[in-house]
Amino acid sequence: MFIKTHRQWRLWLCALLMTATPVAVAQEYSAAGTDSCLPCHGPGMPLFATPHAARNDPQSPFSGLQCEACHGPGQDHVYAQQRGQSGLPSVVFGRDSDTPVDEQNAVCLGCHESQGRIGWDGSRHQSADLACAACHRVHRERDPVFDPLAQQQLCFDCHPQRRADNLKASAHPLRYGSMSCSDCHDPHNGSHDFLLREASVVETCFNCHAGKRGPFLWEHAPASEDCTLCHQPHGSNHPALLSKRPPLLCQQCHSPASHPSTPYTPELAADSMQNRFLLGRACLNCHSQVHGSNHPSGATLDR
Repeated sequence: MFIKTHRQWRLWLCALLMTATPVAVAQEYSAAGTDSCLPCHGPGMPLFATPHAARNDPQSPFSGLQCEACHGPGQDHVYAQQRGQSGLPSVVFGRDSDTPVDEQNAVCLGCHESQGRIGWDGSRHQSADLACAACHRVHRERDPVFDPLAQQQLCFDCHPQRRADNLKASAHPLRYGSMSCSDCHDPHNGSHDFLLREASVVETCFNCHAGKRGPFLWEHAPASEDCTLCHQPHGSNHPALLSKRPPLLCQQCHSPASHPSTPYTPELAADSMQNRFLLGRACLNCHSQVHGSNHPSGATLDR
């Protein structure tokens, strides 16, 4: 029989298991010589569509000890089930598991410690005793963390303030699925502050906002030092993710004793001579190149 589709493969495997004896199933699927997990947990598990169950891949758990490669020896668990008891496998994954987090994560890091996970030890998530299985669902055909919308909901469970920020008037497009938290943050790598993908905030921002990188002939120092001096990256009720509206934002650094020599506050908005410094884009009405200018006459960032 020639099997063309994944669905046909599942149906064929299910029919095979229904006609096979438990001993035959154990001999077919148990690499460790113990009773098989499949008679109880079923061949239709989404796990079989994932790399973890690729038996032809020497790095896959199913090419060796199969389920026991992650869950540990399962003989006692199988015998307990046969006696109608509630014995669990040696290693159970998840937030509510009695298995210590370090023991759970050691299983995952046995295969996944290289590359992006090399900075896991000492990271904020590791220090908070966060289990890999608290975020990842390896038995699903597609881990939710790879879906931008599902991923942010996982992050928001522990970071509720970021959920609120994401719903503010000005925010990055996470709620539309155009971005994910992992575009800026690497949850496995504590080598950088705030689990950022790059060594600093500005380098992370420049990955998408390359036009603000420079170098500029006339540079606005805060823009190249730290974007968060002016912007709230997770969301703001002010335009352009600003932490305050101009001119109040600008006057935090630019003393009103300089040009022009008046502290501009909302009380002056009714004054037609003064409101040109308050309405519209305020300071940016004139100093439009606030991130830096390459114009020969742009020393004041106005062109």
